[in-house]
Amino acid sequence: MSFQAIVAPEPGPAALRELSDSDLPEGDVTVAVSHSSLNYKDGLAVSGGGRIARSYPMVCGIDLAGVVEQSDSLAWLPGDEVLITGWGLSESHPGGYTERQRVRSEWLMPRPAAFSPQQCMAIGTAGLTAMLCVLALEHAGLPAESELVVTGAGGGVGGIAITLLAGLGHNVAASTGRTELHDYLRSLGAASIVAREELAQPSKPLESARWDGAIDTVGSQTLASVLARTRYRGAVAACGRAGGTDLPTSVAPFILRGVSLLGIDSVMCPAQLRAAAWSRLEHDLSAQRLDAMTTVEPLSRVPELAEEILAGRIRGRVVIETAG
Repeated sequence: MSFQAIVAPEPGPAALRELSDSDLPEGDVTVAVSHSSLNYKDGLAVSGGGRIARSYPMVCGIDLAGVVEQSDSLAWLPGDEVLITGWGLSESHPGGYTERQRVRSEWLMPRPAAFSPQQCMAIGTAGLTAMLCVLALEHAGLPAESELVVTGAGGGVGGIAITLLAGLGHNVAASTGRTELHDYLRSLGAASIVAREELAQPSKPLESARWDGAIDTVGSQTLASVLARTRYRGAVAACGRAGGTDLPTSVAPFILRGVSLLGIDSVMCPAQLRAAAWSRLEHDLSAQRLDAMTTVEPLSRVPELAEEILAGRIRGRVVIETAG
C-alpha cells in the first residue's frame, strides 16, 4: 500500500513523497494517521534549519492522531482512536506527517473524550507543554489570582497558556512583537500586552519586581529579563528557545529573590504526568477558545508552513490534515 508523507531524505528541506508499507519502521502498532500539528520544532525539522533528526531518511512531524489499523500489542485493538505527542517522533523515530505510521505501543494514549482528533492535534505538543508549565507553576506554589507574563504569546504554547491561566483566574500579560495580534490575545484572556522589545533589551540581573511568575517560550535575553522582573519566591517555567539557547543573567534572581527556574520537557515526559496534564486540559481548556486559535491545512503545505512558523508569521495553532 502506498501513502503520502513529508520526508527529509538528508539534512536539508523535507518534501512530500510517496512511501509504501516497506518504508514503515519497527513497532508493534500501525496507525492510520488523520491529523498532525505544526510546532516550532517541526519548522526546524522540515526546513532543515535545525538538527532535529538523528538519522535519515526521516518522516517529519512530532505529533499524530489517528485510528489503530493493526496491533501486536494487547493494549490496543484495531479501531482504537489514539494519539502521540513527542517520544522522539521526527527525531529518532519517523513521525506524524504521513497517512500511515508504525509506532511503539507504549507511546500511544487514547483520544481524550472531550476532544475530537482535530482538537487533540490543535492541542498537541504545544498544548501539552503549556499545561505542563501550569502544573509546574502550581507545584511551585503559585498563589491564586497571580500576575503572570507569557512570552511568545502569539504562538501555540503561548496562546494556550494564556487561555489556561486566565481561565484559572490569573491576571495574564501577553508579550508579543506583533501589534496585529493584540485583540486576538485579549480574546484569549490576556489582561494586558507587553511589547517584545521591552523584554528583548539587556537588563540588570534584578529589575523592579513586576510578576509572580511566567511561562517563557523564547529563552535568551527575554528569559533573563523575565527572571529579573519576577517577584520574591516567584517561579518561571521555561519551555522554548525561539530567541536562543543562551541565558545572559546571573545568580541574583535565584539567591536574592528566591526565584525558581522550572525546566519543562514534553518529549520524554513520563506517561503518568502526561495523563495528568491531559486530564487537566479536558477540564480547564475551553474548546471554543481552542477552535478560535486553530487553522487547518493539508499535508502538502507543510514545507511552506515550516518557513512561516520559523519567521514568526503563524498565529495560534495549525492542524495538519494528513488523511487523503
